[in-house]
Amino acid sequence: MYHKIYQIKACYCIPMDVVINKKPEKGYFIVLAVILRTTNEAPWANEFESVELSCLIESISTNNPRVEWKKIKNGVPSYVYFGNQVSGDLESRARVREPATLVITNATRLDSASYRCEVTAPDDQKSFDEILINLVVRVKPVVPKCTVPKSVPVGKAAELRCVEEEGFPKSQYQWFRNKEEIPDDPKTSPKFFNSSYVLNAETGILKFSAVIKDDSGEYFCRAKNDAGQSECGPQKMEVYDINIAGIILGVLVVVLVLLCITVGICCAYKRGYFASQKQTGNNYKAPAKGDGVDYVRTEDEGDFRHKSSFVI
Repeated sequence: MYHKIYQIKACYCIPMDVVINKKPEKGYFIVLAVILRTTNEAPWANEFESVELSCLIESISTNNPRVEWKKIKNGVPSYVYFGNQVSGDLESRARVREPATLVITNATRLDSASYRCEVTAPDDQKSFDEILINLVVRVKPVVPKCTVPKSVPVGKAAELRCVEEEGFPKSQYQWFRNKEEIPDDPKTSPKFFNSSYVLNAETGILKFSAVIKDDSGEYFCRAKNDAGQSECGPQKMEVYDINIAGIILGVLVVVLVLLCITVGICCAYKRGYFASQKQTGNNYKAPAKGDGVDYVRTEDEGDFRHKSSFVI
């Protein structure tokens, strides 16, 4: 079949000083050779879509040439198509369309790699040729994780974060306030002119150095790449004034309460609520007399002697 299709193109011409011992034809020699080409050296596809890696045989004279495909990832090659069969992780998701184009259905992010098409034609003078194709499978971002402070006092710093790690290529970020996109430079928009923020589209961080009342609103973030976009739900950030008078009044109330407590403790102490009772001489109680013993008090108080009538 290949002989019938490509016989007219089954040669290419090279200068005479390259090949010898061949019959010249108008200053050039005819050499049979296999020559490959592709329509796209860097195809791409969104995840779960199909993609073709074109490998076209532009010149050949051999019938039934050997066609092979290899996948090269991290510098390590592995067979994708060998012995007229698809193998590896593409076994159920790929096929080869004649003459040598590889068609991948339901592509996944793991299919991003370099693929090499190799064709061997034993009956041709130049019996081998190959082409390298770099495939990129793009992945749509998932819903990003957004962090927005609920309330911030006027004049204080605030930082809003947006993170998405599934998309490929790497996601870029946009921030919105009240459904209106926040520009990279606040000075380019009258609505954001007075804001003092820095927006990093690479990291997804929106940082205010000193918020103002106009910065209040509902914020949400959008992550996007060539495959699509996703966004988180809106979250409200309130910017409030600091009530100096209220703070002073609160301090005065605390001081007044502490003063009342101190006065109360002093009054209680003066009234003897915290004084300990002491024993006096009037509270002295003489020890009880023992049976059969008569005690006589002497002039010295507290000194006792036995009477002579003490009987044992």
